[in-house]
Amino acid sequence: MSTETATLTNLSGKYLTVVLQEEAFGLNVLQIREIIRLQKITPVPQLPDFVKGVINLRGRVIPVVDLRLKFGLQAEFAERTCIVVVQVKLADDQTVQIGLVVDSVEEVVTLTDTDIEPTPEFGTKVDTTYLLGMAKVNDEVKTLLDIDRVVSAETAQALSEAAE
Repeated sequence: MSTETATLTNLSGKYLTVVLQEEAFGLNVLQIREIIRLQKITPVPQLPDFVKGVINLRGRVIPVVDLRLKFGLQAEFAERTCIVVVQVKLADDQTVQIGLVVDSVEEVVTLTDTDIEPTPEFGTKVDTTYLLGMAKVNDEVKTLLDIDRVVSAETAQALSEAAE
């Protein structure tokens, strides 16, 4: 079995599909802690534009990243806009919870290795390091995200320090 096939086999499992500007993305269910409605986000100065600030979630301060802005998409708040709280692993094996603003949540899908294909090569100008692969679900393609890489180690560390 090739390394690529072994990697794709490890990707099978359950994914929560979320929508960002009419495009569907999959997040590994094992990293999701909860889904909450949009609430007041307290801004924190000198963080990247896609970092909206922090929220107080039952006594815990959690940093919030707007995935739409992170991916260069339009970020309009609507009725179904929500925050998906995920567990992200930092470079030093420490974990931190981060809220991800998404347009809406779709469903949980179970994917097998036959449902997932490797990320296509887009050329040198497109960074695909945060993509796990492409999933075929009901005649649609959903992009599977490596949430640990989407929120890079440097960003996650800055967010963790901001939350303290």
